[in-house]
Amino acid sequence: MKASAGGYARARDLSHALDLLADADGMGRVLAGGQSLIAAMNMRLSTGDMLVDISRISDLSGVSVQGRRLRIGALTRHAELGRDALIARHAPLLAQAVNHIAHAAIRNRGTIGGALAHADPAAEFPACVLALDAVLHLEGPEGSREVRAEDFFVDVFETAIAEGEILTAISMPLAEPDEVQMLKEVARRSGDYALAGLCFVRRAGGVRLSVLGAGSTPLLARAAMARLDMEDIGGAVAALRGELNPPSDTQATAAYRRHIAGVLLRRIWEEIGGESA
Repeated sequence: MKASAGGYARARDLSHALDLLADADGMGRVLAGGQSLIAAMNMRLSTGDMLVDISRISDLSGVSVQGRRLRIGALTRHAELGRDALIARHAPLLAQAVNHIAHAAIRNRGTIGGALAHADPAAEFPACVLALDAVLHLEGPEGSREVRAEDFFVDVFETAIAEGEILTAISMPLAEPDEVQMLKEVARRSGDYALAGLCFVRRAGGVRLSVLGAGSTPLLARAAMARLDMEDIGGAVAALRGELNPPSDTQATAAYRRHIAGVLLRRIWEEIGGESA
């Protein structure tokens, strides 16, 4: 089956991209790496869209340190994140995630902004930015605005991006010297979506724990986080399983996904030297 598009235009810069979206009468779709959008169009899950290609806007890619925050352009490709020295130093969770994302061809074309805007609850980057307490930067007809990761993911494939807006960057606190960041997941085969996965961040302010593949959005496991701050891994595992409401499908039952999440949390705790209970 071939894609059905209502038109195509390549934006010269961000201002031009916003103008093209404004002229699309609500049918504009932002095209970055195209790894999710084109697949959806090929299956006719999205038709008649006016594609606004932002892939050549150089200002929207790259990684930099700005004050005490790390800023990542939305067009930065997965593979670039995996080999970037600033990512390795200040947000190693993202570098770990790259190793779990699909296959080399996808990693070389896909962008972090595209992955976040697509908002697949089984994808790694949405859960990562949630655990890292990131802020997402949007540009639209009314100007710039910022949305915390906790408020960004609304439902399956649905985000807080308003009509006519473009996700331009993601920023997060720099990792502290003794900060721990870790991602663990279980998948049937390399490159498959995870049956369930955890993103774990421990810094001076406490633990942040997010879950992927276990609901309609990535979940910030607040009850489990509170138990982890108390060094109570047994209570944290029980709290985590109680917080989850995962789906049952042909890949795994809800009960199995809850079980996996608890097992992964214990593995993380053991690796960082926490006491078992």
